[in-house]
Amino acid sequence: MDDIVKGRSLDAESRRALQLDTLSAILPMDRRDRLAQLLTDEDVATLRHLAREGMGENTLRALASDLAYLEAWSAASTGGPLPWPVTEALVLKFVAHHLWDPAQRENDSRHGMPVDVDARLRGEGLLRTDGPHAPSTVRRRLASWSTLHRWKGMEGPFGAPTVRSAVRLAVRASPRPRRRKSRRAVTRDILDRLLATCQTDRLADTRDLAILLLAFASGGRRRSEVARLRVEQLSDEPGVPLDPNDRNSPLLPCVSIQLGRTKTGDADDEGRVFLVGPPVDALREWLTRADIHKGPIFRAIDRWEALEERALTPQSINLIVKRRCGLAELDPREFAAHGLRAGYLTEASRQGIALQEAMQQSQHRSVQQAAGYYNEAERAQGRAARLGL
Repeated sequence: MDDIVKGRSLDAESRRALQLDTLSAILPMDRRDRLAQLLTDEDVATLRHLAREGMGENTLRALASDLAYLEAWSAASTGGPLPWPVTEALVLKFVAHHLWDPAQRENDSRHGMPVDVDARLRGEGLLRTDGPHAPSTVRRRLASWSTLHRWKGMEGPFGAPTVRSAVRLAVRASPRPRRRKSRRAVTRDILDRLLATCQTDRLADTRDLAILLLAFASGGRRRSEVARLRVEQLSDEPGVPLDPNDRNSPLLPCVSIQLGRTKTGDADDEGRVFLVGPPVDALREWLTRADIHKGPIFRAIDRWEALEERALTPQSINLIVKRRCGLAELDPREFAAHGLRAGYLTEASRQGIALQEAMQQSQHRSVQQAAGYYNEAERAQGRAARLGL
């Protein structure tokens, strides 16, 4: 769009707001004007480039939010915008401002975020927490900062030993424990209760049944991955025997899903998972009833059960899980869509499936990361926690 409206030249902030309009399908537009104030022209250009490159909606939202916060923090703490590439000293300053020891702060007022920086960020509505930030929030913002450097073709200092050591020591000093995205894992017994609420001929029930079975059986797919699934990612595979050791065993239907870009993988990765048996039947039933042959698989349904063209959002997937929990007389506050991921790996452990085999389906890249999803309640019941008896 031209920078001329009704004969007037647009100021920089208004120009950025208009450019952000092109991202209205991805970024929350109720925050457009605020983002236009915080971001620079270069920041907005970067976000638009990432959107054209097909970056996931959730990831782009997180990047925009983190970038806006980083710009505001930089302005408050240094008096200027973020430098590209950032210096190691500035990253260390960010860590020191956000991860600190409350006990040390009581003895040294200079420890942690300076009072003037704190006041400015609070005045702008960007800082609400008291005390140090959650380690997960700081790590996410550092990861976003690093990601933006890579997209700009720059080398950042985020892998430097001093930075990694500073983050590790600061997290150790932080009193805030890690919070799970879902308090409880959706294990097979919980999943069965959710599936039982989908046993009618309503179109929404057919859709939700397919969502729950696919998300769980495909390795505990993230809600963003489920929301953006397209028919073009599915491939019919030869049937697999119910009993692999019996040559005469009946065959079960099989479908493969080409995941493409995921949170930890690029679009070029050969990420492929398989669905076998009932999840395939549920998926095919949904596609047939909804008459979907291309494009988004899981779509919105209006109050008259008319199918819409638009795909469900990741938040919609989360709300579906919570609504099904309520119908199953479970506490929706205890569960979220991410519980399907923890539930899949926990259930794999229950059934004696090797972690490495389960990771092929869940697409985790490290054993440590995958093991972190195991249900803590399940671990408390295990033999490893009972060796002292």
